[in-house]
Amino acid sequence: MTTTHDVLNQAEPLVDVNLYRGNRPLQDAMAHHHPAYDRTRFDRLGAEIGSAAMQQHARLANAHGPVLHAHDTRGRRIDQVEFHPSYHALMESALRHRLHAAPWSEGPGGHLERAAAFMLFTELEPSVLCPVSMSYAVTPALRANAAIHSDWGPGLAATTYDARFLPFAAKTALTMGMGMTEKQGGSDVRANTTRAEFDGDDAWGRRYRLTGHKWFMSAPMCDAFLVLAQAPAGLSCFFLPRWRLDGSVNAVAIQRLKHKLGNHANASSEVEFQGASAWLVGEEGRGIPQILAMGTLTRLDCALGTAGLMRQSLSIALHHCAQRRAFSRALIDHPAMASVLADLALESEAATALALRLARAVDRTEHGRDPDGFEAVMRRVLTPVAKFWVCKRGSAFAQEAMECLGGNGYVEAAGEGAMARIYREMPLNSIWEGAGNIMALDLLRALRSGPVKDAVMQETAAARLAHPAVARQAVRVADALDGTADEASARALACDTALLLQAAQLHAHSPQEVFDSFCAARLGGRGDVFGLLPGTLPLRSIIERSMPV
Repeated sequence: MTTTHDVLNQAEPLVDVNLYRGNRPLQDAMAHHHPAYDRTRFDRLGAEIGSAAMQQHARLANAHGPVLHAHDTRGRRIDQVEFHPSYHALMESALRHRLHAAPWSEGPGGHLERAAAFMLFTELEPSVLCPVSMSYAVTPALRANAAIHSDWGPGLAATTYDARFLPFAAKTALTMGMGMTEKQGGSDVRANTTRAEFDGDDAWGRRYRLTGHKWFMSAPMCDAFLVLAQAPAGLSCFFLPRWRLDGSVNAVAIQRLKHKLGNHANASSEVEFQGASAWLVGEEGRGIPQILAMGTLTRLDCALGTAGLMRQSLSIALHHCAQRRAFSRALIDHPAMASVLADLALESEAATALALRLARAVDRTEHGRDPDGFEAVMRRVLTPVAKFWVCKRGSAFAQEAMECLGGNGYVEAAGEGAMARIYREMPLNSIWEGAGNIMALDLLRALRSGPVKDAVMQETAAARLAHPAVARQAVRVADALDGTADEASARALACDTALLLQAAQLHAHSPQEVFDSFCAARLGGRGDVFGLLPGTLPLRSIIERSMPV
């Protein structure tokens, strides 16, 4: 074909870069919370997930999504999901880097290192992290059945991924899923109709037969699931494996896979239980608090994952704008674009800071390093606040970052368009494990769990002395935490508390200019639209700090 023009002024993709080395906000936060963290581990992870080969796996896993095979060629029911080989390559990497249940057998700092690594891996591909997250989060809930925890714990912490559909004892590693939601109830799980009938006792305790459905069953090829069902004493939590103890396949019929906006590499399913064998975890009638021991940790991962997606979309935008020229200079050198990019950089760093602060609270409470109970109170408050705020900001953030690329950001290009994939992924973490209203109401419940106001004021004391805008924000939050907040104002309280806690974290471990600029942009100005930063702020310095290369 005759050449009609030269291809000029097109930015090269962000590939073959070390995503850890370029992430100074994450490095500074980790150095503050866990100075002895394994930097060599993160350097290896950053190089691997930033490689062109792994990014190709991410593209292929999304472009060639899972396929349900309900029957074999002879008409026998098999209920198996087939994934592209790239999905398995990503899962192998995630388990090898200990993003699943491995931290439960590690010492202090293990949960925090896992959280930072989870955040980094999300920059590569978030879809496969659904079963990884649930495999991490299940341990506290599963401890309520000592026999199952003893048999399954080692496999859930193992780092040699095994994709085969086999009984648990034959596999090198195991993964766990979750099934709570039913058609008629959604978040109102007390409306669940799946029934559990007692079926005897065995080595794993009280066995039941489950009959009913789940409207959303995450990652159906996991080896087992925690599910909710109605037992004689009320809604209860059950352990439901894909294979029974006698070696037969359990009666779980996968009806179909969900056709979703994003999260294309991951299988989400609708299932029916047809007398499926399941074992009681905890007490009958106490299913919600039992399974929420898992849900609070997956909410941590929602905040971590969204912060990771923010960072990657920011990195792509910065990388593009540094190369692309318009009106005789690079996009990044235009004052209007610099304001947008610096504003996105502030938001990304604040999201990273808040999510990792929650991870520190998890690490300290799980390792008994909380003698006065302060971290337990902060964990209870930070979980709904970080899940609400960081995830709520994600979609607007991704849209603004996409706009920095113009039409090139909007194009899917057979999966090459990473920015479009990120944008489609963003709403998921806001919806999964409780949407905005659920988180805001959970914050109100947290106010009844302990001295919340005292803990928040203690957490923010240094920042309040350092900037008048933080002090003013703290007064507003303290008034609401005193009991003036109600259901109608719960969202406002979640927003105000998140901003206050983000400012405190930036004061603790970010440069002064980042802290001051955040206070000016979020506590002293409008934060509803990105790119409103005045030129008097150190925009260039903020941008340089966040450059991915």
